[in-house]
Amino acid sequence: MDVHNAFLHDDLHKEIYMDIPPGLQRQKENIVCLLQKSLHGLKQASRQWNEKFTKALTSNGFLQSEHDYAFFLKRKGNSFIALIIYIDDILITGNDEVAIKSLKEHLNKHFHIKDLGEPKYFLGIEIARSHIGISLSQRKYVLELVSDSGLSGCKPSAIPVKQNSKLTTQEYDKVASSIEIDPPLEDASHYQRLVSRLIYLTMTRPDISYAMHILSQFMHGPKHSHIDPAIKVIKYLKGCPGLGLLLPRNADLDITANCDSDWGTCPMTRKSLTGFCIKLRGVLISWKTKRQSTVSLSSAEAEYRAMTKTTCEITWILRLLGDLGVQVKGPVQMYYDNKATNDIATNPVFHDRTKHI
Repeated sequence: MDVHNAFLHDDLHKEIYMDIPPGLQRQKENIVCLLQKSLHGLKQASRQWNEKFTKALTSNGFLQSEHDYAFFLKRKGNSFIALIIYIDDILITGNDEVAIKSLKEHLNKHFHIKDLGEPKYFLGIEIARSHIGISLSQRKYVLELVSDSGLSGCKPSAIPVKQNSKLTTQEYDKVASSIEIDPPLEDASHYQRLVSRLIYLTMTRPDISYAMHILSQFMHGPKHSHIDPAIKVIKYLKGCPGLGLLLPRNADLDITANCDSDWGTCPMTRKSLTGFCIKLRGVLISWKTKRQSTVSLSSAEAEYRAMTKTTCEITWILRLLGDLGVQVKGPVQMYYDNKATNDIATNPVFHDRTKHI
C-alpha cells in the first residue's frame, strides 16, 4: 500500500479582518476595536472542527471507526482506503491510487490541503521505508533535545534511570540518620518543559517509558532531587539517538503480550505499578507504565490488576484490527510470572482474599 501525507488548511485558520461596526463614525484614523472575547481557541472549537471534517468524509462514503474516532475507512469492492487525522495532519493509505486521488480532490473542495506525497516526517516521527520494512524513529527530535539542554558534550549514560530509584515529594529525606533538605526548584517551568518533551518521545522509545512515569509525577512541584534523573535520561538518549521501531514486511499476524507489576512501589501512596507491552508480528505496538488506581493488598492482587489492564488493551487492539479487516491468529498469548494469579484466573473461587478485587 502507498501512504500519503497531507496538511489541511481550514477556513477557521485563516486571518480574519474585522470591519468597523455599522453606525460608528470615525473621529480619528487608525482606530482599533477592543477585543471582548477571543475568536479562536474556544472550548467547542475542536469539536466543531472534528464535526466538520467527519461530515466531509462521511459524505464521500467513509465510515468512522467506533474504536478510534480519528480513524476512517472506506471499502468498495476490492478498493480499500484508510485515513487517520491528528488535528489538521492526515495520513492516507490504500490499494487504489485512483480512489486516493479522488479523495484528495474531494478534500480540496472542502478545505485547502497541501499534498506532501510519501511521508518521511510526520508529527516529529521520521519514517524510512526499505525492502525490510518501515522504520519509525525520532532521531532529529532527540538531537535537538540534547542540544537545547546543553548536553551535547556530556558523557552518555548506559541506563535511563537508576535501579530502585525512589523519588518523593517530601521536603526532608531521612538517609542514614541524617536530614537532607530538598527545596523546590526556583524555576519549575524548566523541569516541566523538559519532561513534557521527553514524554512526547515515548511514542517511539518504550525504553524510557518507566523513567518518564517516575518523572511525570512531580510536574506540579519539582524539587532539586528531581532534575538530576531527568538529565540522566537525556544523557542516555545521547548515546542512542537513532533507536526506534522497525515494522517488518513479512511476518505472522499473531499477537503476544507481556505484563508485570511492582507491588507497593510508590513510596508516597504505596500503590503498585502496572507495566505491559503488546507485540504484533514480534514488534511493539502498545506499551504502558502506569500506577494502579487502588492499593493492592498482595503481590498476587497487583499482578491480577496488571493482567486486567493488559486484557483491556488487547481487546481494543483486536477490535481496531478487525476494522482494518486483519485476521489475527488466536488465541492471544499473555505471559506473566505469578502462580497465585494464574490460580485465580483459572479457578475464580470466591473467598476472603479475592472478594474485594
